[in-house]
Amino acid sequence: MIPFIVGCALFMQMLDATVVATALPAMARALGSTPVRLNVAITSYLLAVAVFVPISGWAADRYGARRVFITAIGLFTLSSVACALSQDLPQLVISRIVQGMAGAMMVPVGRIILLRTVPKQDLLKAMSFLSIPALLGPVIGPPLGGFMVTYMSWHWIFLINIPIGILGIFLVLRFVAEIREETAPRLDWVGFLLSAVCLATLVSGFEAIGRDVMPLPVLLGLIGLGIACGLLYGVHARRVDHPIIDLSLMRIPTFAISTLGGNLCRFAVGATPFLLAMLLQVGFGLTPFSAGLITFASAAGALLMKFVATPIVKRFGFRRVLTLNALLTGLFIVVCGTFSPATPVWLMIAILLVGGFFRSLQFTGVNTLTYADIPPSKMSRASSFSAMAQQLGITLGVGVAAVTLNVSMSLRGAETLAISDVVAGFIVIGLLCMASTFSFRRLDPQAGAHLNGAKNSDDE
Repeated sequence: MIPFIVGCALFMQMLDATVVATALPAMARALGSTPVRLNVAITSYLLAVAVFVPISGWAADRYGARRVFITAIGLFTLSSVACALSQDLPQLVISRIVQGMAGAMMVPVGRIILLRTVPKQDLLKAMSFLSIPALLGPVIGPPLGGFMVTYMSWHWIFLINIPIGILGIFLVLRFVAEIREETAPRLDWVGFLLSAVCLATLVSGFEAIGRDVMPLPVLLGLIGLGIACGLLYGVHARRVDHPIIDLSLMRIPTFAISTLGGNLCRFAVGATPFLLAMLLQVGFGLTPFSAGLITFASAAGALLMKFVATPIVKRFGFRRVLTLNALLTGLFIVVCGTFSPATPVWLMIAILLVGGFFRSLQFTGVNTLTYADIPPSKMSRASSFSAMAQQLGITLGVGVAAVTLNVSMSLRGAETLAISDVVAGFIVIGLLCMASTFSFRRLDPQAGAHLNGAKNSDDE
């Protein structure tokens, strides 16, 4: 039940991060604003998540993971109701900030509960279930949002969280025992402020790339400030005993390689749904709902993966699976760039289905291996660190895709998007995903073998 419970929370967060984009025009009309201005509802959510993710591990150790998890689910549900009841843009933005704060606590703390309750030999199986909602959210979000806005109202994209939240709280109370550290360190306030500014400015900058929402000097200034605060944090973290983001975790090879290589693969999580939406809606002229039904095939591939991920990794080992599968995942992203209005729908669905399978297998392996060699005392900090890196990776993926589209349009001397521009986006994201294979090749052949008794085929 633990992976299912944490998966419900993860699904709520990932769904809310993507579903709002489809409803922006309808929400703008209802709130007396414009879609461009209302985009701050998305940005404010992403910023709140980025800022408060690092504090989640400390909160779980200080107040108890079960208590923080229940509080976060409850706050996320209540803030969803507040979003639905918003009468103007300021109310919506405030509600979304609170929702982002809750989401920042909800998922990392849920993962801490999973890591501390599931035996290591069952961790791969648990992560195969947990990776599904992470992939389902971005895929289901656009068609679900399109359906609700078309046939119901935009309010339901938030109200749908109520039954999920109530179910989640009930299941936590029923099945999850309290987990907390006996002696939790004091909060690293200086590190929190530095990391907050770093993450907030980087996420803002990456999210704004290619969208012409701020002048270029401001954009570069934001990213520069984020990098500067990140460097200052690096100096600070070496001088304190309990930094809020524990950079010493990067000395653990499996954690470092999974974080760096995994984030190159995670570019696809944010970028692929974005590029498919541009290709199918702008390029092919499909409605959001019709396009969403096609892209849903990748979610079906993710569901199929959970039945075979464990035996695949047991047979071939983490190193070989992640190295080869990174190439396959990137290849199927590039293949999406070959779609044209003449491509049969069944063929697009088949390619997205297989691509979704490989992508889900990759994230299951990466997410499991990340915690393979983390000692119990550092599990909370590892979960916070990993969640922070994932947030940056997904946001940066969308930014890279948007920049690629803009560069392609500039090279053509055009101001409107064409299919060839989206093709360039798929190629860039696919190649970046493939590049992660060089990181995974550095893994020890026996890496993660103790998690599931994986047979090392490299030495057969």
